[in-house]
Amino acid sequence: REPASENGVYEIVLGTEINVIKGCGLGGTSLVNANVAIEPDSRVMADASWPAAIRNNLTGFQDGIRHACDMLKPSPYPEGKNGYPVLQKTEAMRTSAKFMSEEFRLLNINVNFEDRHPNHVGVDQPKCLNCGDCVTGCNTGAKNTTAMNYLPDAVNFGAEIYTEVGVKHIERDEARNVWRVYYNAVNSGRDKFNAPSLFVEAAMVFVSGGSLGSTEILLRSAKKGLALSPQLGQKFTGNGDVLGFGYNNDVPIHGVGKGDTLKPGVIDQVGPCITSVIDMRARTPFTEGMTLEEGSIPGPIRSILVSALVTFSRVMGRDSDRGLGDFFREKWREVVSIFRGPFKGAVDHTQIYLVMTHDDGNGVIGLSGDDEVNIHWKGVGKQNIFKKVSGELASATEALGGNVVPNPTWTKILNYDLVTVHPLGGCPMGEDAGQGVVDHKGQVFKGATGTELYPGLYVMDGAIFPRPVGTNPLLTISALAERNCKLIAQEKGWSLSYDLPPRASSSNGQSKPGVQFTETMRGYFSVNEAADYGKGFEKGKQESSPFEFTLTIRSEDVETLLSNKDHDAPMIGTMTAPALSAHPLMAYNGRFNLFVRDAQDPEKKKMVYNIYLQSREGKKYYFEGFKDVQNNKGLDVWKDTTTLFITVYEETAIGKVVGKGQLIIEPKDFAKQLTTMKAVNTHTKLEQIKAVSSFGKFFAGNVFETYFKKLR
Repeated sequence: REPASENGVYEIVLGTEINVIKGCGLGGTSLVNANVAIEPDSRVMADASWPAAIRNNLTGFQDGIRHACDMLKPSPYPEGKNGYPVLQKTEAMRTSAKFMSEEFRLLNINVNFEDRHPNHVGVDQPKCLNCGDCVTGCNTGAKNTTAMNYLPDAVNFGAEIYTEVGVKHIERDEARNVWRVYYNAVNSGRDKFNAPSLFVEAAMVFVSGGSLGSTEILLRSAKKGLALSPQLGQKFTGNGDVLGFGYNNDVPIHGVGKGDTLKPGVIDQVGPCITSVIDMRARTPFTEGMTLEEGSIPGPIRSILVSALVTFSRVMGRDSDRGLGDFFREKWREVVSIFRGPFKGAVDHTQIYLVMTHDDGNGVIGLSGDDEVNIHWKGVGKQNIFKKVSGELASATEALGGNVVPNPTWTKILNYDLVTVHPLGGCPMGEDAGQGVVDHKGQVFKGATGTELYPGLYVMDGAIFPRPVGTNPLLTISALAERNCKLIAQEKGWSLSYDLPPRASSSNGQSKPGVQFTETMRGYFSVNEAADYGKGFEKGKQESSPFEFTLTIRSEDVETLLSNKDHDAPMIGTMTAPALSAHPLMAYNGRFNLFVRDAQDPEKKKMVYNIYLQSREGKKYYFEGFKDVQNNKGLDVWKDTTTLFITVYEETAIGKVVGKGQLIIEPKDFAKQLTTMKAVNTHTKLEQIKAVSSFGKFFAGNVFETYFKKLR
């Protein structure tokens, strides 16, 4: 993977015979899903694959659905009401359902169709404008992602949320009864210095990285020695996902998202990504059932649609109707699309289908040689159920007089590979460790056999599913999470309130431009020197007591950083000091001050570093460092700006001095540091250049003022 891909909104995992597309970011796949909140068939939840505690008492699951709906606020598309038009793609689905003699209905979707200032958790949220771009991220904020409800509600009650981190693995510290979670700061530049992983400790850890993410984290953890069930990575399912197209129908569909072409404030004709369903789940056995929904193609990929669909229809398409007149009308619509684009002609007459059914759930998630997740599932696309899905797609398209175009990967040439957007399983539930990775409430089994559980370790997402659900799993995942959280709270003796008291309105405004850079410094430190930095350096050298840190400094507002007299910015990273611990120490809650004037000497300025440290053994320290920027005799600008005088205290800044020393920036590390300097919270190249330039000018200006102005 390229480093930039770590921070993308999508992650695409190419497996053996099945590929996965999933969302990343604050809010997970809810940021880019199609919003559908649909209950599973009751027969699915009563299946023997679920633990008895769930299937024999579905009241807790139903309560979970109710609580999830209270938070997610799903509702059907309000066609013909409040300015929302009846959608052509929905009308086409009605036609297909009637032709197929199957049930049609509008779906409950997590989309806001009224302006709410604020919504039920205090977030300003506008209404949907029908742009159709749900699966590339809502353009207006109308989509009820978890970033619009669950997450801000958690913040309302004291939660702290951190983004741009990638969890590596988890380890258990039995002696201290805590979990240690190791992670990397994404795109921070720490990898350029081969810096150790950061870590955080907690008594309780909830792993919610999605089916692939949670399984990947636990697989790495098992590789590091955490004893887990042999079922880890098993029972992976693509939830029977099938993508298909009804190309160049006789009726218009308007299924291409408008994106940046949408007129401000105008409700468009495309609509939310999915609005309706042809529900075929009543079949017996239930594993023969399926859910067929329409969709929209997001605007950001509209430029490739005409060439792609024309090509696919030629290579693998099948026309569902005949006749010379129909032939010429279809060719004319293609010509119109080719010359006028995807909002006209054949592409504008194309219906997009997403089907979910029941595959056999026998996929396996593993790790590659570089510890990245991979998927193996031999022959998955050749299962009989997918041939039946293909037949239903043909019927739906025949009703509209279009060309049936299957998923381009589901062909003989490509070995009938599948693509899923609903990955489930990998950490399946079970009655014991021989059957599953977690118990009925998501708590992780300890070891390969038996029912003993790890205290405080849970998986809480689609990874815990032991089977497909045959429809969109969003509401099922949410309901199980609500159920499990309630059970865990009861075990702990905690009370839960489901009230949503009004909160002050909080705008979803963008952050101001900021800057970030990562710095490595190396030197020596002695626990046998509490007064003199130079002596601490020399003693540390003689004692073979090195000291090194890699810290990332990030200001979320460069203007305030440079104009505020304290010039304060957060700082986090790791420090390596064998005299304090045999393992890297976590450096957290740090503050960096840039060019602070000395109250006693206006010609002197300091760069100040203050940060807390914690060792793996549980010991706490406080690190204090400064660079003394002053015009001494001679031109020593390099030495002053690259030499840090350090003191380590016990626990806090008023604790006992542990030792002193000095660190320097080596030229090779300084060169790497320059490559980590970047703008954050920006949207254009101009903003990026301005943010970094402002920081550079401020730094250079202070150096000039201190060292050169007086000389001149």
